[in-house]
Amino acid sequence: MYQDHDLREDLDPQETQEWLEALDGVLKNGGRARTAFLMKRLAKHAARAGTQLPSAITTSFRNTIEPSDERRMPGDLFMERKIRSMIRWNALAMVMRANDNNEGLGGHISSFSSSATLYDVGFNYFFRGGEKADLIYYQGHSSPGMYARSYLEGRIDETQLDNFRREVDGGGLSSYPHPWLMPDYWQFPTVSMGLGPIQAIYQAHVMKYQHSRGLVDHGDRKVWCFMGDGESDEPESLGSIALAGREGLDNLVFVVNCNLQRLDGPVRGNGKIIQELEGVFRGAGWNVVKVIWGRHWDKLLEKDKTGLLRRRMNEVVDGELQNYKANGGAYTREHFFGKYPELLELVKDLSDDDIMYLNRGGHDPYKVYAAYARAMETKGRPTVVLAMTVKGYGLGEGGEAQNETHSVKKLGVEELKKFRDRFGVPISDEDLKSVPYYRPAEDSPEMVYMRKRREKLGGFLPARQADFDALEIPGLDSFSAQLKATGKREISSTMAFVRMLSSLVKDKEIGSRIVPIVPDEARTFGMEGMFRQLGIYSSQGQRYTPHDSDQIMYYKEDKQGQILEEGITEAGAFSAWLAAATSYSNHHYPMIPFYIFYSMFGFQRIMDLAWAAGDSQARGFLLGATAGRTTLNGEGLQHQDGHSHLMANMIPNCVSYDPTYSHELAVIIQDGMRRMYQDKENVFYYVTVMNENYAHPDMPEGSAEGIIKGLYCLAPSAVKKPKLKVQLMGSGTILREVEAAAEILKADYKVEADVWSATSINLLRRDGLDCERWNMLHPESDAKVPYVAEQLRGRQGPVICATDYIKSYGEQLRPYIESRYVVLGTDGYGRSDTRAKLRSHFEVDRHYIVVAALKALADDGLIALSVVTKAIKAFGIDTEKANPLYR
Repeated sequence: MYQDHDLREDLDPQETQEWLEALDGVLKNGGRARTAFLMKRLAKHAARAGTQLPSAITTSFRNTIEPSDERRMPGDLFMERKIRSMIRWNALAMVMRANDNNEGLGGHISSFSSSATLYDVGFNYFFRGGEKADLIYYQGHSSPGMYARSYLEGRIDETQLDNFRREVDGGGLSSYPHPWLMPDYWQFPTVSMGLGPIQAIYQAHVMKYQHSRGLVDHGDRKVWCFMGDGESDEPESLGSIALAGREGLDNLVFVVNCNLQRLDGPVRGNGKIIQELEGVFRGAGWNVVKVIWGRHWDKLLEKDKTGLLRRRMNEVVDGELQNYKANGGAYTREHFFGKYPELLELVKDLSDDDIMYLNRGGHDPYKVYAAYARAMETKGRPTVVLAMTVKGYGLGEGGEAQNETHSVKKLGVEELKKFRDRFGVPISDEDLKSVPYYRPAEDSPEMVYMRKRREKLGGFLPARQADFDALEIPGLDSFSAQLKATGKREISSTMAFVRMLSSLVKDKEIGSRIVPIVPDEARTFGMEGMFRQLGIYSSQGQRYTPHDSDQIMYYKEDKQGQILEEGITEAGAFSAWLAAATSYSNHHYPMIPFYIFYSMFGFQRIMDLAWAAGDSQARGFLLGATAGRTTLNGEGLQHQDGHSHLMANMIPNCVSYDPTYSHELAVIIQDGMRRMYQDKENVFYYVTVMNENYAHPDMPEGSAEGIIKGLYCLAPSAVKKPKLKVQLMGSGTILREVEAAAEILKADYKVEADVWSATSINLLRRDGLDCERWNMLHPESDAKVPYVAEQLRGRQGPVICATDYIKSYGEQLRPYIESRYVVLGTDGYGRSDTRAKLRSHFEVDRHYIVVAALKALADDGLIALSVVTKAIKAFGIDTEKANPLYR
């Protein structure tokens, strides 16, 4: 059995010692770089000889950068500490004052307390502002610190600080980074946790894409992402780091605030989260810079000749490291240094307070500066800075390094005094009771220094650019082919979309701004023809000859490729879409992204990111392909979507449509581009398309307005005053079942029907709710009439609505329809079968629509119930079959 070499007995200690002495000689005379080179060569040589080597993707629990290799921080350390202390104080005061009001709005202070130095060094030396500003994804819970800095800079006043978490009346500060609430300040929503990291990775990815295509010259702009070590457990946090390593995203820097605590307790109490993260990131191809110990440890490490201090550092687990800061210097002396007598001797001249203030690397500006400088210099791969800090740093007994620290929102007077004294904030004991803000005079050295640092870096941050130059959107006539009937040729609405997309990418004005995005389903959606035409973006180009190179539609990768083919990752593909959809703001370069995906794997899978897209004021199109519960035959329960439109409707600025025919799709896409990129409306679009082939009719004259508003009469009855009549409404592929039902009703039951295409029940619902609200608030004014009610008013007969979605979708219109209203839908789990079988199973096919119409007429007393019974028998419907909702 193979046994690890480290576990074997040393068979030749003398030879081992000779090798070690030789290595020491190289270290002494050639330095660490030469030693590392030789070790790599030896490892490769041994591997080629078949020697099994241990996987070494973690290093000792020490700083990556040795003191002698640190880039020296050029600024005024003492001045910066004063400024940082004022920011700490104002952040604490803001949270406490918010919590002291009657409502107890509260806030979080501990995360920023631990990361203040990490941000401060960035603001002073690295975060560039202005037109080509760096993009910074702030850790959501650190927002009080950003507000406190902006207050010192004069960008936020005391009234706004006092309105922290008071957002309803305007002028207040949002609890976390929310561009929707503060559109000129925050750029990226980073709460919920985990969203910041994946957004940052794909932001850096899309920036490389833009640069490679010659669209935007990003130069050496950086994307900085701040996250917590506990946040790394979110699948979105680490799920895409391999992409960053594989693509060599050297424009990306992660800073992980390793305060060793999550919300309830230690992140890895029995292990070492920093070591774990080092292994994960290093294995993914990242440059890893560990900032664990502050400079006060340097002398002890230099003084220790036994190696026991480094050994002890490697031994302790995070739960112990938390205890040391929570319990003080005497406890640390006994439990950390006390394990080895030699270590007690090493610190015999240090008081307990000295030991307590042996600082961690994330609180040492010199160490942080050196790490950031290394990140800026690194080429060819992304960098992660793993900085060890103390959660609740500076809060003392009020919450420093304690399990409940995350929930700390206020300190007692004595704790406030200690905080004030520790950070040297000039506030009297008497004033402490009101927890006042502190800002020195405008001409004070601190204020002058802080402004100069930001001026040198290009301007203040955070800052968001909301406006952009409007695009010239092509008119509807550019889709003339899609407005005409297809005749005998049958195509899917997905194919109609692909043809529109092919037309758009050729447009002289906006063609280069179109970004087709797919997770890994281009062939499913019939988009493979674009592979050769546009190319698939690859940072490395195409270093191989594809096996299908002799075919017209071969798989073509290109550094200037226009398609983003992101692999099997809906979250990643959506994050790429989000980066492109906010390019108008982040890069002053509007892009028009079209992300096409299985509709079931859209909102259901990445709803948190979709919500963030709304918050970010994204602009672009989401195409839910193979949509509907019965359209995607042959797949089944996990693939068939019957509810995505309801989920889309949860997002206030998401405009959703379920068109059936190509002319509807053309009107929707053209109008959407106009609204988003010409009129600059803060909306984005979700449009469902299907894979079922059928003939498409000419666009009815005058139907554009109804298509956009959500409802138009596709096929009105030719009989003016029929004895029996119904209104049949449908969308998506079920509209065609509605049309077939209308023919059956006319031919077999002498019932006329108007057929309505409900392109967006969601928009009709929103319009109805808007009218209801206005009418409630204006009781003496003429009441507004919802559009759907206006269209159906005076129409004869009950209304039957059938869609390929659950009944709740159609039920949204019930309050606005005066006639009897019957809704059919696809409640229940999907399953695999033919479309005809599925529609019969879910009771939305033409036969069920006919039965529903006849039953409604009978309920209105217009026909006998026996007519309905006969129809049920004629169609072979099993009246005792199980409800598909439960089956």
